[in-house]
Amino acid sequence: GNMVEWCLPQDIDLEGVEFKSMASGSHKIQSDFIYFRKGLCFGLACFANMPVESELERGARMKSVGILSPSYTLLYRYMHFLENQVRHQLEMPGHYSHLEAFYDDKKGVLPDGKGTPSSQQPVHWLPSIHRYMYPEMKITHPAGCMSQFIKFFGEQILVLWKFALLRKRILIFSPPPVGVVCYRVYCCCCLANVSLPGLGGTVPESKPFFYVNVADIEMLETEVSYVACTTEKIFEQKRDLYDVYVDNQNVKTHHEHLQPLLKINNADKEKYRRLNDQRQMLMYSQEVGEDCSSCEEDLFILFFMEQNNRIFQTLMEVSASQDKTLTADHARGMGLDPQGDRSFLMDLLEVYGIDVMLVIDNPCCT
Repeated sequence: GNMVEWCLPQDIDLEGVEFKSMASGSHKIQSDFIYFRKGLCFGLACFANMPVESELERGARMKSVGILSPSYTLLYRYMHFLENQVRHQLEMPGHYSHLEAFYDDKKGVLPDGKGTPSSQQPVHWLPSIHRYMYPEMKITHPAGCMSQFIKFFGEQILVLWKFALLRKRILIFSPPPVGVVCYRVYCCCCLANVSLPGLGGTVPESKPFFYVNVADIEMLETEVSYVACTTEKIFEQKRDLYDVYVDNQNVKTHHEHLQPLLKINNADKEKYRRLNDQRQMLMYSQEVGEDCSSCEEDLFILFFMEQNNRIFQTLMEVSASQDKTLTADHARGMGLDPQGDRSFLMDLLEVYGIDVMLVIDNPCCT
């Protein structure tokens, strides 16, 4: 099995991290990277696999080198260093001076779980770890992360958007490599951004867990909302752990009341068309040199944030009105399909505790 070979600081609790930093099935690939969550921290690890003429190692040497941090947002900038170090560890096992120097340079103070700093220092270890994603929703990533997400899922991102906004437990399955799938977790969380103050204080946080495996089952059983990915097919059978299961581009749910949300309606198609139009305009402005400051990530995040803000602004205005009646015109004004998004709207009102009467078809109901 996997084992932690070396870490700093030496007294840090890394139980289970040896399985988080190497995705199940990684022995079939040459290299990968992986984001995951360990307690209150996030980790980024780089994995590499090198053939060796050793019976003891069964012909292959596999290692991950990673870092832990209380926030995920800056981890990617150390990707190149980790890639170099895992190659170094494969070729010269046991030489940790570069990792020690990195740790001494980057170490800070980790929270102890109560919101106060502790004497423990941030971690550098072998294998690996990632960092805190919410609420900043900003990650340094390779160019094209969002573009790949949109191309991969197409109109299905509108289905994922609704589930993310409803704070459902979303599990994405994919065989290795898992690095690109970790970015899908991140993109999925970006769909649910809302910047209106005072909204849904009791609403569960949308938690990116990135890579999870069977060792995380006990932890996932207690979560009411998360987005995660796995390479382990066994999860599909454990329906009590998730609400939405994503296999390749196939988004499905075993909850009957969520089934209507899987259908793409006319309002979804219109949103997808507008998103693509904005992306085309951005690309054109970059080509002609008018705008080099905007990036596709910002466009993507702002598109869904503005959409979400419009929905909740309308819902809060209606709930503050005298008759609290939400009509088909309100739904259309929010960019929703009065009929096709009816069950989505009803779930939204329930999840966010918004007191509104939904009057869209006859007979009306709440």
